[in-house]
Amino acid sequence: MKLFVMGSGTSDGVPFIGCACPVCASADRRDKRMRASLYIKGDKGERIVIDTGPEFRLQALRAGIKYIDFVLLTHSHADHIHGLDDLRPLSRIKPVPVYGSVQTIEDVRERFAYIWRKTQEGGGKPRLDLRAVSAPFSFDNFTITPIPVKHGDMDVFGWKIRENIAPHADGAFTEAAYITDCNFISEMSIALLKDISCLIIGAPRAAPHPTHFSFGEALETIKRINSPLLRQVFLTHLTDDYFHDEIREYCDSWREKNDIAEISISPAFDCMEISLSPLPPEAGNAAHG
Repeated sequence: MKLFVMGSGTSDGVPFIGCACPVCASADRRDKRMRASLYIKGDKGERIVIDTGPEFRLQALRAGIKYIDFVLLTHSHADHIHGLDDLRPLSRIKPVPVYGSVQTIEDVRERFAYIWRKTQEGGGKPRLDLRAVSAPFSFDNFTITPIPVKHGDMDVFGWKIRENIAPHADGAFTEAAYITDCNFISEMSIALLKDISCLIIGAPRAAPHPTHFSFGEALETIKRINSPLLRQVFLTHLTDDYFHDEIREYCDSWREKNDIAEISISPAFDCMEISLSPLPPEAGNAAHG
C-alpha cells in the first residue's frame, strides 16, 4: 500500500490569497500546500481518496488518477468536500461510492442538491453513490474503519485503512490512520489506533487553536497510542506560520525531548509518497517525494 499526499495545507491553502509572508513567498515546493487530501494506492490496484477539496481536479491530474474505487470524507467543511463535482470524469462508467458519517452525507446531499434534481441532466454533474457509515466495512483487500473524533463541537471522522494481504514479520497487517481536523480523540478511538504503523494527523500550527490540535498536542497522540507497531507519523493540514524545515526541526526536537527514537516524525508535504509494505517495520519505513 502506498499513500500519496495530494494536499497538506489548511483551509486557506498555502500561499494564502493576498499574503506576502515569507512562507507564502517561499520557493521551496514543500511550502506550497493545497488543501488536505490523501490518495491511497493498494497493492492489488485499489484506488481510494480521502477528502475532495477545492483543488481536487488539480491534485488528481498531478497524481495521475485515472479511476477511483471510492471516496472517504472526514467531514463536510468546504476545504474537504468542495471538489466533489470534479468526480464527473471518474464517474462516467459507474457512480463513485462516497462514504461518510450520517451528518456528512446529509450535508453533501444538501450542498450538492443539483446532482439529484431530474432537471439537471447530461454530463454536467457527477454520479455519486452516497453511503453513510458508522462501522468498519470491507472492499476487496481492504478493511476501512471510521475513527470518531472531535473538531471543536463537531463530530467528524478520521479513517483507518487496513490492507488485508501478507502481514509483517510480527504478524501485523499494513494499517494507516488519517485524521485531519481534530482537537480531541477519545480513549475508545485511541484503542482503534493501537495496530497502525503510520499516522497522518492534522496540526496547523504550534500555538493553541480552538478546533485543531497544535503540533505538540497532535504528537502527544503518539504517547497515547503507545504501540510498538507505530513507525511513521506525519503532520498535515499545515498553515503558513512555519516553513517545512522549521516544522521538521520542531518534530526532531519533540522526538528527542520525549526519547522516541524508534518512530520517524516529520511534516507532510504535497506529492509526498509514503510506502507501507508487508516487511518488518524497520525495513518498511520509507517516505520520499
